[in-house]
Amino acid sequence: MSRPAFTVGLVQDAASADRAENLHRTMTSIREAHRRGAQVICLKELFNAPYFCKSLRVEHFSIAEPIPGPTTEALSAVAAELQVVLVAPVYERQASGLYRNSAAIIDADGTLLGTYRKMHIPHDPLFEEKYYFTPGDPDGSAPGREGAFAGSHGFRVWKTRYANIGVLICWDQWYPEGARITALLGADILFYPTAIGWHPAERAEFGDAQVDAWRTVQRGHAIANGVFVAAANRVGFEPEPDTQGLQFFGHSFICDPFGRMLAEGGQDPEVVIARCDPAVIEETRRNWPFFRDRRVDAYGGILSRYLA
Repeated sequence: MSRPAFTVGLVQDAASADRAENLHRTMTSIREAHRRGAQVICLKELFNAPYFCKSLRVEHFSIAEPIPGPTTEALSAVAAELQVVLVAPVYERQASGLYRNSAAIIDADGTLLGTYRKMHIPHDPLFEEKYYFTPGDPDGSAPGREGAFAGSHGFRVWKTRYANIGVLICWDQWYPEGARITALLGADILFYPTAIGWHPAERAEFGDAQVDAWRTVQRGHAIANGVFVAAANRVGFEPEPDTQGLQFFGHSFICDPFGRMLAEGGQDPEVVIARCDPAVIEETRRNWPFFRDRRVDAYGGILSRYLA
């Protein structure tokens, strides 16, 4: 039996150093998405703070907070009031000296279903994430809770009121393994909250190609797995002393299991909305039965770092 369609909203915006103001502004955007029909709403990576990983500063650890904590409690109240599902990425303090790049999954009654912790942690100029984040654990990103489809990995799917959703974060979006496992766990849609942008000195030569590669690899995940994909990026220029800073390029989008773009943002703050019908998953997988034809007996090599 076909399940009902659901409407997705992506909040694409910038963030200042005032975390209280960021939260207030985000709640306003969540309400806008709800007014436009969104039932499942995803925020950008580390939504309530600037992208602080541009440099190594011990004071930035103070941005982290527990889950549940003040931010997720405030968002849970809004989710329950509006009857919407929220994907809320925050800097998580799990314990002293143990910090995660995480996303809280909040159901439409305000229940905190669980937490996804970013599995792949990059280390590049102005993206110094290995200093700040412990990667998600491969034996599960959170204790099992009702409503979660848990596997033997840190990839998970949550059965929310409106859809079965998988969540991965930013650098995870370049890895087909995470998308595949999350789809195999039963996701209708993969959410990728993101903070990706240009080094200003590279933009003229590489900017368009970088955006196209980012968009293309995620559309590929949608096609290869027969799922919807939604990526919520941040926008705006963020300075950093002694560097040229970062320009986050936006272009948040939602695509269907055939890779067709349903909605896409530009480079300014906005809310991106699209309707997703699970019947399209069924139709696509009948015509492109990639799951049926997988040679699961032949993929042992994927567990090795390198095979040559």
